Amino acid sequence: MTKVLVINANPKASSLCQSLADQYAAVATGQHDVEQINIRDLDFKVSLDEGYDSVMPLEPDLVALQKKIQWAEHLVIVSPVWWGTIPAKFKGALDRTFLPGFAFKYIEGKSTPEKLLKGRTSELIITLDSPPFWYRYIQGDVIYKHLKHTVLSFTGIKNTSSTYFGPVISADPNKREAWLKKVAQLANHIRS
Repeated sequence: MTKVLVINANPKASSLCQSLADQYAAVATGQHDVEQINIRDLDFKVSLDEGYDSVMPLEPDLVALQKKIQWAEHLVIVSPVWWGTIPAKFKGALDRTFLPGFAFKYIEGKSTPEKLLKGRTSELIITLDSPPFWYRYIQGDVIYKHLKHTVLSFTGIKNTSSTYFGPVISADPNKREAWLKKVAQLANHIRS
């Protein structure tokens, strides 16, 4: 039984991301220990105004998010593509929680930090309004590069898969139902 954390990165109250995250969590719950977080429900200051130059106390919701990340063996991030990458509130949550001492640690004399979240895996489920092929190969797949390389790998989390659904804007109910079925398949085959 794997400890799975499903993160819905979409700040909207009603969205395809919410449906996909709910579907994943519901199916995985039958085989795994599952927790779900909706970024929209978290109350915190989004901006890291002083960068890492001064300590900014974490709000209770961010402390809880850090505890769930530490608990998890497998993270599932369900995010829309907004302006090429993740929504601002999710970016703020990453800025505020993936901190030195929690996610990584600088070592004097070394050019790369110690990865403090090793031993975890992740998968990305991405929704977008452009065709996935266009986004990935013409626009450069910014969300994947950002999350996989500069957040997850940097902190020691190994991304095992990435799934794209789009274009959402023109998807009919049959297409959306097919996407929900695909997410159920993913939840039935967690690779950690």
